[in-house]
Amino acid sequence: MAKVTANDLLERFNLELIAGEEGIYRPITTSDLSRPGIEMAGYFTYYPAKRLQLLGRTELSFFEHLKQHEKEERMLKLCTYDTPGIILSRGLEVPSELIEAAEKVGVPLMRSNMPTTRLSSSITTYLESELAPMTAVHGVLVDIYGIGVLITGNSGVGKSETALDLVRRGHRLVADDSVEIRQENEGTLVGRSPDLIQHLLEIRGLGIINVMTLFGAGAVRPYKRIVLCIHLELWDQNKAYDRLGLDEEKMKIIDTEITKLTVPVRPGRNLAVIIEVAAMNYRLKRLGYDAAQEFSSRLTDVIEEADHDEFR
Repeated sequence: MAKVTANDLLERFNLELIAGEEGIYRPITTSDLSRPGIEMAGYFTYYPAKRLQLLGRTELSFFEHLKQHEKEERMLKLCTYDTPGIILSRGLEVPSELIEAAEKVGVPLMRSNMPTTRLSSSITTYLESELAPMTAVHGVLVDIYGIGVLITGNSGVGKSETALDLVRRGHRLVADDSVEIRQENEGTLVGRSPDLIQHLLEIRGLGIINVMTLFGAGAVRPYKRIVLCIHLELWDQNKAYDRLGLDEEKMKIIDTEITKLTVPVRPGRNLAVIIEVAAMNYRLKRLGYDAAQEFSSRLTDVIEEADHDEFR
């Protein structure tokens, strides 16, 4: 899981740091935000101290009606050693009691000019992406006709060479060798390349090439949702490979299952074309057309018709 701090929010959303500079590297562990309205009224029994606290016009206008000792008490309770940060929206004026409490405990106190709802949505989306469960898979990720295809297989089987052929055919490279995969939502896997090897392909005998430099910006993309896995393996004469496509194999990454196809590799097979067609066929299946099922239905009709003629 990636580490996110208040300092990342300051840079990402151009926030103004008001107080609590010593706490800007406190880790943010959840994407949930809290708007402490009921806490302003004095009820801290279930106060979610480990969440980012977002104060808008409603909370601060209520705060102004409190007595002085209540203001000091509420702000001290709001700022705990577990609180990763407090953000004020709409460029609102920061109460002096909050500044004092934040400095005392070292809670980063930040301010934004964005409206409260928009700020809350933007930060939540960012945190959900950054704090999503993550894993790394050895393989290549390519965008083929809008389908995110993860190509896996043992080292030397030809994954990168196949990706290069796909790029030459107009498709877009996302990552080679190592694919960082985040489960951003339930059932949604998003893959991207580590920064160190972004846009690079390693071709044995040729070395490392920069795909964007050679083929242009249209040949790469920074991330892509993964929905299909093509596993390449050397042809095994003793193994029975699926010839109809009626049985759909699944591959589980984190908590999400995606369709997996095993493609045997041997001289003479054009892997780029096969993977290209696999992506198109996957799209057709999701649109409701399954060639294998249609063939199976035709075969069943022919057999039933033959049996009927035999007994007639």
